Amino acid sequence: MKIRNTQIKIIFICFNLFVLGFALSFSNVNGQDVVDKTVATIGDGAGDPELITYSDLLWQLALQPGVPLNPPSSEDLNRALQLLINQRLFALEAERVPRAAPNAKEIDEKIRRVLAEFTSTAEFEKRLRMVGFDSVKDENFERMMAQRVAIDKYVDFRFRSFVVITPADEEKYYRDVYVPEFRRRNRGELLMPPLDEKRAEINEFLTEEKVAGDIERFLDSAKRRSEIIILSEV
Repeated sequence: MKIRNTQIKIIFICFNLFVLGFALSFSNVNGQDVVDKTVATIGDGAGDPELITYSDLLWQLALQPGVPLNPPSSEDLNRALQLLINQRLFALEAERVPRAAPNAKEIDEKIRRVLAEFTSTAEFEKRLRMVGFDSVKDENFERMMAQRVAIDKYVDFRFRSFVVITPADEEKYYRDVYVPEFRRRNRGELLMPPLDEKRAEINEFLTEEKVAGDIERFLDSAKRRSEIIILSEV
């Protein structure tokens, strides 16, 4: 179903977009100290460049269930690098729009959402320890989640709060997309759900589709304005 497939795409974009990393002198993978290095820098000409370190890449991968950490693959590391570049671009933009700092309740809720992606807290904390954190109560980890909350709030303000989906938009999607796909999947075996029953779901989908498109356009523009330098291949 198109609604489901696009929701998955949006979740992938939005979920992975908003985890910021920190620079460490060393990272720890399965008990072995690994000397850290700067992988890339990102600057917008308004201040010191943002750094992306090898530790940042490992921390990003640790938040993704099932992604190997010992050793991480080059493909996964490069995917993490691109995600972190996007994150830094959002961070630079968010700094221009000062907002209230995330509170403890918001940070705890964000941590719970991350934990929900894993089978248990123990599994998740094992991955955190592999990349240098002590636990979900680690000060650096909590700071990382706080920055994630801050960027979530910025994205809501910058993109989601200005989206307007009209009843005509909902009706057009229902008529042109939902009804044909429902008939194709069910071949007359089920009664067609009326528009009013699906309106809220369609509105949410169209909103998130618009947000995802705006995010992609923002990133394209931000990358053209910024200086992104890859210093070390991964």
